[in-house]
Parts: sequence; C-alpha cells; structure tokens
Amino acid sequence: MAASDPRSGSTYANDRAHVFHSWSAQRSLDPLVIAGGEGAWIWDEAGTRYLDLSSQLMNVNIGHQHPKLVAALKDQADQLTTLAPFHATEARSAAAKAIVDHAPGDLDMVFFTNGGAEATENAVRMARLHTGRHKVLAMYRSYHGATAGSITLTGDPRRWPSEPGLPGVVHFWGPYPYRSAFGTTTDADETERALVHLADTIMVEGPDTIAAIILEPVVGTNGILVPPPGYLAGVRALCDEHGIVFIADEVMAGFGRCGEWFAVDHWGVAPDLICFAKGVNSGYVPLGGVIISRRIADTFRDRPYPGGLTYSGHPLACATAVASIAIFEEEGLIDRSRRLGEEILGPRLRAMAEHHPSIGDVRGLGCFWALELVRDRETREPLVPFNASGAAAAPVAEVVAALKKAGVLVFAHFNRIHITPPLVIDEADLGAGLAAIDDALSLADAHLP
Repeated sequence: MAASDPRSGSTYANDRAHVFHSWSAQRSLDPLVIAGGEGAWIWDEAGTRYLDLSSQLMNVNIGHQHPKLVAALKDQADQLTTLAPFHATEARSAAAKAIVDHAPGDLDMVFFTNGGAEATENAVRMARLHTGRHKVLAMYRSYHGATAGSITLTGDPRRWPSEPGLPGVVHFWGPYPYRSAFGTTTDADETERALVHLADTIMVEGPDTIAAIILEPVVGTNGILVPPPGYLAGVRALCDEHGIVFIADEVMAGFGRCGEWFAVDHWGVAPDLICFAKGVNSGYVPLGGVIISRRIADTFRDRPYPGGLTYSGHPLACATAVASIAIFEEEGLIDRSRRLGEEILGPRLRAMAEHHPSIGDVRGLGCFWALELVRDRETREPLVPFNASGAAAAPVAEVVAALKKAGVLVFAHFNRIHITPPLVIDEADLGAGLAAIDDALSLADAHLP
C-alpha cells in the first residue's frame, strides 16, 4: 500500500480497530479518511477531493466549514461552552426565537434535543400527553430515527430487528404516484385514494384512541417522495376532524432543503408539531428539537412536561443555529435552493431520463432529488429488489462506486440514487457532478434486458 494512501495511516487503522460504525457489518467497511472540507467539497489525507452531492446525510445545507458558522462556534466557546437546560442563556433564547420566526402557523415554542430521533420521540410524548390517547399512525415508507421509539415509528426494514417496539404504533400507506398502492394514474386520484385509506385506517383503529399522525412532508431516505397536491391539507383536515395531533418530521426536508424554510410551506399547511435537526445548523454541532404550537405548549403551562435532556439547548449548538439561520437569510439560500431545483437539478435529471432507460422516475424539490432506477419502464420492475443486499444490490452499488472513483459522492437506497447537494454549491461544480452521474448511469443501463 502506497504511503500516500490514507488507509496506510493510523487514522484508518484505529478506525477499523476501535470504531463501531452504524448500520454496517463491521468487517466489510472501507471508510474514506476525510481530512477537511470546504463548501460542497471534502478531501482525504492524500488530498483527493470529492464533490459531496449527498451533503453527508442530507444535513450539510450551508456546506462544509462555512467561515461565519465556524466563527460563531469559536466565539461561543470563548463565552460559555455548556449550561444545564434549566438556566437561560443568550444562545439558546436567540436560537429559539430565530427558529419560530420562520415556523408556520402558531408554532412559537421550541424544545431542544440533540438530534432528530430524540425530536420524534418527544413529539410523540407531547402528543400523547396532550390528547390522553396512545396510538400513533406513521407511514410505511418513512424513517424517523433509530432510538427505541423512533425506530418503531419508522416504516422501512430497519425497523424489523428492533421489534417488538413502542406499543400503539400503526403504519399506513402514504401517496407514491409512481408506485401507487391504490392503483391510480393521476396525482388527483392518488391524493383522493390515499386520504380515503388514511381515513379508513383512522376509522378502524378508533379516532378516540389516536394521539398523532407523524409523517415526513417529503419522504426522505425512502424515496424523496413529494406528496401530490392536496394530500397534506387533507391530512390536516382529518387531524382537525378527530382531534389528532399532526406531527411533521422535517428533520431532513426542513431548513431550505426543499426550497422553503420548511417543506410544509410548499403547500401552505401548518402542523401542530415540527421535528427538526440536520439543516438547522448543518450538523456542525449535534442539535435537533420540536417546534410546538401554542395550544400544545399550553397543555404544559401548569403541568410539568415529563421529559428532558442534559444537553437540551446546548450553547455551542444553539450559537451555530443562530449563525446558520442568519447565513440562510443573508445569502438567500432558501430562494437559491428553489432556483437550483427548478433551473438546474430538475431539468438536467429529466434530460438524463430521456436517454437512460434505467431511469424510471425523477422527482424532487429544491436541492432534494431522486432517480428511481428500473429494469423495465413498462413494468416498473426495480433495478434492485426492495431491501436488497449483496449481489442483488450490485447494479446500484456499481453506479455509486463509479461515481466515488470519479470523485462524486451520492446517497443510494434500494433502487434509488439521491442527489442532495449543499445549498451553497457552485453551479459549475453542480453541473460537473451531474455530468458524472450521467456517465455512471451507463452501468445501470447495462443491466437492462
């Protein structure tokens, strides 16, 4: 192994000897050794550069090492590095104010957590205590975190090894026009039948037993599924009809990722609780939380909320959130995300579909897009099966590996490739990354009959 190869150094050796990685068979791992980053780029210890078209885990919305965010972190470290959550401090108060200033409806209080999974856990707890009910409805195509309760809410197969899980969780089918569970051929029919299905699920589970419906307004890891017009408004109406709390999990879709402050803004819908994390400060320090509507917050005005975290509203994390939101505003990143989606990502990806028969569907908003790969456009047979691994997953794995070799990093899940760049990405770099994807898709085409 060459001396310049990062795998020859102590970082790689210590990682493989002592770091237990998530969602992985440890023996099969060969991680990149990353030494630094800037904007949409990261590089390894040998100086090899990679264009980060996945924003790591769809969270580095303002890019790597933004100087204003790094400066805010340093300034806060000089002032106060930690504080128990029962005190008040400037960074925490300012972060809460900055977040609710961009929230829809009457959501005007924030409970801070360390990440998205804790946010969904606490949102469900709030809904159950507010309503006095115990059931929670969640979509099958969803991911809400990996803690004990949030993995039960999750619909995808990562839930299976942790079962049995949190009692009272019931899954239902959400809209997915390309692979409709309801046999539809139009967006209007998909909305109507998906809402009928949800209404029927509420009916047979008992409306008076259901505390909350939790969903990702734009489903993330499970396909970047953009709901058809009217669906989220219909969910809001069903919740209002039955006194059910509407929880929007915006951990991945929020803070500019979909070209709006929150994805629900695209449809003008205000949920009762919003779970956030990731893009709020681009993961520079772990931070998440729940934005709470006034009527739910009032439940705990004189009644203690039975939950808390040692690092709730950590000063370093909150200072980066304040700085991040200021960067969004100063640099116009919400509008930029929307424009990149409308003018570059959407058109370029749809153009790829015209000459790559392996592309079955193109969908997304803002800087949040997916290519769904198929073996046959007529039958829509997936290029790799649901929950595939090993040799069965090879056709998509080959595309990802070719892109990595070309210096482009993307996220893949089952038969989909997700393109989710930082909102600050240079347009020329984005164009070059899309050209690399275009080239690599010939490997997917080669697997077609």
